[in-house]
Amino acid sequence: MAKEIMKEDVMREVFKATPHLLKFPVGRMWIDYDKQADVLYISFKRPQKATDSEMLENGILVRYRGDEIVGLTVLEASKRNGRYRRRKTPH
Repeated sequence: MAKEIMKEDVMREVFKATPHLLKFPVGRMWIDYDKQADVLYISFKRPQKATDSEMLENGILVRYRGDEIVGLTVLEASKRNGRYRRRKTPH
């Protein structure tokens, strides 16, 4: 019974995430989560060898190989509420 409840919870989360995943500009990605560090790694290339990176104000590290984005690193991943906060630009 507990296994069925857990399966339902996982499926619900997968269905919630699906529309967002389909918006990514790539058809294949690899996702790894380091629970101890609370860091989520999303790679668009395997092997993903970044030559540069940029830390955004929202705690997401964008990894590049040349001009191509090859991955994202999300810091404090478990604290994310699913909302993206845009940088405020001065008027």
